[in-house]
Amino acid sequence: MPWKECHVMDERLRFVARLLEGEKMAPLCAEFGISRKTGYKIFDRYKDCGVQAFSDRSHRAHRQANRLPAAIEATIVRLKREYPGWGAPKIREKLRQQFTGPHLPAISTVHAVLDRHGLVHHRRRRRPRATGTQLSRPTQPNALWYADYKGEFLLGNRQYCYPLTITDFASRYLLTCEALLTTQEKFAFTVFARTFKEFGLPQVIRTDNGVPFASAHALYGLSKLAVWWLRLGIQIERIKPGHPQQNGRHERMHLTLKREATKPASANVLQQQARFDDFITRYNTDRPHQALGMKVPGDLYTRSPRVYRGLEELTYPFHDQTIMVTGCGRIRFRGRKVNLSHVFAGQSLGVTQVGERIWLVTFMHYDLGYFDDETCRLEPIENPFGPKVLGEFNPSTQHHMRSEAVWVCVGPGCRGVIGMSSGRAGGRASQFGRLRLDCGVRRA
Repeated sequence: MPWKECHVMDERLRFVARLLEGEKMAPLCAEFGISRKTGYKIFDRYKDCGVQAFSDRSHRAHRQANRLPAAIEATIVRLKREYPGWGAPKIREKLRQQFTGPHLPAISTVHAVLDRHGLVHHRRRRRPRATGTQLSRPTQPNALWYADYKGEFLLGNRQYCYPLTITDFASRYLLTCEALLTTQEKFAFTVFARTFKEFGLPQVIRTDNGVPFASAHALYGLSKLAVWWLRLGIQIERIKPGHPQQNGRHERMHLTLKREATKPASANVLQQQARFDDFITRYNTDRPHQALGMKVPGDLYTRSPRVYRGLEELTYPFHDQTIMVTGCGRIRFRGRKVNLSHVFAGQSLGVTQVGERIWLVTFMHYDLGYFDDETCRLEPIENPFGPKVLGEFNPSTQHHMRSEAVWVCVGPGCRGVIGMSSGRAGGRASQFGRLRLDCGVRRA
């Protein structure tokens, strides 16, 4: 027997109809599974509103304690129409001059009012486009490693396999070929940690711009894996999108791997990994390489002298504060939240004041950007990592920011006012130009 469907409105209608026929309230409420208080409320509502009483009413509160007064909201709209070029901060300041009440709306509330009345022009956000970095061609082992995922292929049990491969540039030594079932970064962390323990740390790792090596929507295109590499003192190179030939040596190894270890595919990931292990031994010790003068990679490769010992604690003795990034990618500054990036979750950052209400955020020795303590919105610095987008820090390079009236140097060699600015005042870091000066305060 199928389930009997019923609607709340029909049940209320039957309940009231049986009351009108003369049935008692208490037994009828027990039969319908409601309290007598609810039964009387339904019946009284029917006597007041008729059949409309059987429909559900809105659960919205009759009044909102923190609702903006209509007069203030109308003033906000009027000011925006009088000054169409003004944003929420300026309108709030004008509002503060006109109203003397103790509770003025926040900047975010003013913006919400303007947005609700269609007075905010939403600009289309452009997705940052990866451009790649400068590429090196070292001749010594462990100066540069390649890392990439070979194209996925289907195993015999209908699961996809994603081989993660790592090779040394100079010797072409195949360090790792791990059969994975996904490209999620938590599994890549495990593979790289095991490789670092076995072979040591390289100076540079070159990858493409895909996950988990990079993140298109994160700050500077970093990923959690890339941040970990930076913490270990490893520089990062990235090829240009759509230019796999810049990873030509690694891609050529993938072709050999495909021919000798994936066709036909194994039944499951364990059997496929066993084939990869055999291929690593054969590729490194048995197979002569024409580009190496018919030597094998094992004859040229030596273990890196840089030993992997995990991460050291980050300290910022010359900054005003050291703040830990939350799991959602924010830092809490004086009770306010500053959005940074989720890739820095769990990392310690240095925060130091460089101007009136202007603060600089630093990760390791990289200056990430500025924020003011009113809006608490981070304005990133363009290319904070030097000539390579993610390259080596140059201690002789000084970063200077332009504040409202002064040039302020925040480099490690000098700190303080170094000259007057003729630029217009601005309360946000995006309006500050970046100026490079030498230690003699002379323009470069």
